[in-house]
Amino acid sequence: MKTAYTLTNFDLLLDEELAAGAKPYVFKIRDLPLEDKPRERLEKFGPDALSVAELVAVLLTTGTKKEDVMSMASRIVRDYGERTLSKYTNAKTLAKDLDIPLAKALQIVACAELGRRFFNRPEYGSVLIRTAKDVYKYLTDLRTLSKEHLRGLYVNTHHRLIHDEVISIGTVNSNLVHPREVFKPAIEYGAAALILAHNHPSGVITPSQADIDITKRLIEAGRMIGIPLVDHVIIGKNKFASIDLAY
Repeated sequence: MKTAYTLTNFDLLLDEELAAGAKPYVFKIRDLPLEDKPRERLEKFGPDALSVAELVAVLLTTGTKKEDVMSMASRIVRDYGERTLSKYTNAKTLAKDLDIPLAKALQIVACAELGRRFFNRPEYGSVLIRTAKDVYKYLTDLRTLSKEHLRGLYVNTHHRLIHDEVISIGTVNSNLVHPREVFKPAIEYGAAALILAHNHPSGVITPSQADIDITKRLIEAGRMIGIPLVDHVIIGKNKFASIDLAY
């Protein structure tokens, strides 16, 4: 007769040890073996061998007094997503949203801008946004983020995406999201219409009262300036829903 596996609750043991005054190990980048450090790995194996977090750590070069560079890089990528980082152009906003020093935010913005200039591809012109399902398929990066992101998708008269804007990060609140910030890119890029989308990290795609309030407010603003808000999509991990614009 086979003996069943005996499972030990190591998390519970750790909690008991911590309560008794034990300090957990905190491995910083300087504690890693030389061959496991991001810069050394980049030199030895090339960029393809590094994760996105490791590449960000190489870019940031150092951490802060409260956070090791590898921990900072991992947190940034985990909480804010790869595509979100690449779209930031305002370093002050980035520093505030990511809780990092301005100098490091400037490094990220500069790197993203170089990427856009060196490898500028007609990404947007090939993206067709006709339905909420198209929005869900395009915004794959929103499905697993741990923070709410409000994105604006700006389309032309042929429903082709011409601009994708990160409008805010954090709980979507009508008091914090001003119509000016939402419609400024629409005017700048000559958009014919706007689609909003944001994720619910909880996975629940039922619109909150705040979601409904901000949708109403932006519908009215769009009518005034002649650029309609045609949809507001809530994205969960494996599902999505449109907010009824008749609310």
